[in-house]
Amino acid sequence: MEESENMTTSFLENVTTSVPPMSRMDDHGDTGFVLASTALVFMMIPGVGYFYSGMATSKSALSLIMLSCWSIAVVSVQWFLFGYSLTFSKTGNFFIGNFDHIFLLGVFEDSNVINPKIPDIAFCLYQGMFAAITPALAIGWGAQMGGLDFAGGTPVHISAGAAALAYAVILGERDPTLTPSGVHKPHNMSKVFMGTAFIWFGWFGFNGGSALQPNVQAVMAAFVTNLSACVGGITWVLLDYRLEKKYSALGFCVGAVAGLVTITPACGYVGPASSIVFGILGSAGCNVALNFKHFLKYDDALDVFAVHGVGAIIGNILTGIFAQKVYAFNTIEGGWLDGHWMQIVHQIADTVAGLGWSFCVTFAILWIMNKIPGLSLRVDQESERIGIDKSELGISCYEHVDAAKRRRSSIFPMGTSLFTPTMPTTPTKHGMTLTIPTLNVPNGSGGGYDNPQVVKEEEEEEEHKM
Repeated sequence: MEESENMTTSFLENVTTSVPPMSRMDDHGDTGFVLASTALVFMMIPGVGYFYSGMATSKSALSLIMLSCWSIAVVSVQWFLFGYSLTFSKTGNFFIGNFDHIFLLGVFEDSNVINPKIPDIAFCLYQGMFAAITPALAIGWGAQMGGLDFAGGTPVHISAGAAALAYAVILGERDPTLTPSGVHKPHNMSKVFMGTAFIWFGWFGFNGGSALQPNVQAVMAAFVTNLSACVGGITWVLLDYRLEKKYSALGFCVGAVAGLVTITPACGYVGPASSIVFGILGSAGCNVALNFKHFLKYDDALDVFAVHGVGAIIGNILTGIFAQKVYAFNTIEGGWLDGHWMQIVHQIADTVAGLGWSFCVTFAILWIMNKIPGLSLRVDQESERIGIDKSELGISCYEHVDAAKRRRSSIFPMGTSLFTPTMPTTPTKHGMTLTIPTLNVPNGSGGGYDNPQVVKEEEEEEEHKM
């Protein structure tokens, strides 16, 4: 009996000593702020899916939402295994980190380097949401070269834009026979607006949360973020109205996102007046950049490079001009407004490094993948015709619409007109004739509702739902 008690005591001691002592004094307010910001950034990920789903064709709408969910799942696992260690290990070199924190070894015990008042695991979770949107492996370069980037203009938006450009170049143009007019319009503006709302809402955590504590810098970052988005949306609508004489709903959404992208690298270093310039120039620059693909002959279906890539480039350069040390607690030398014109050179170097790295590495990876059987990036022509949703997922966003089309085709087979081409005439009491169109309903359809084929399909659908 005594031996059993000793074994139990020994086991409990081992379990207790395996848990690291909580010797640090974490600030609950700062930690809670980072966790709340993490939740806001998470909302941006499905927001991106809905935003681009609405802009795409209805045949590929579901796949874009699905890819956002896959991004969260795959990147979160990768982030735990080695991604965080390669990005934020404390003993890495100038080029990349190491494997000191694989499986998050030592992360729970450590305090964060940037803000020692929060646990490193909270910072890891927060940055994992950034990584789920776009890879964050380039984030250390800018600081080494003297670049200012408060919330991820280079590692998030420039890298995403450059990667999208590389993907578009490798993939090639879409089948022109599927859209003879050459005009690709969004199929669902409601989704675009919903995605914009999620993205805009989450961006408060994206930019404001990058302060890592609820201070006045976080408040100013959130304020200028919102103002730049508002100005960006208005600017884009006015630019489109100048040409089309219409108040473009899509233009407002894209312009707002352009304003959000442009202010991101500077949001912790500029004031409200400067953010208006970011919104105007960022939105106008991205609007002009939409024509790049026509001159350079690449097919960026959702204009990711024009909005995220170009917007972040403009934002990086403007940061070198408008950054002021007063908004950063005098922790930076400021930009041109503070007499530090060399900051523009640092910003350009940071931009070129991030753009070149992301494009070249992505292009090389995709080129190799495209040569491996079974990993071809482009679907066959038939899959492109019926859409990615049906060919890859086996279901679409609009199954009810497809069902309605099947019912209609069963009632009115192809080549059958709704009304008979020759319509009988009925004499009236005044000696005139009245032409009455006759509904051309196939025999046995009973107007469609008692059509045996339709009834059978409806019964099957009800059984499937049960």
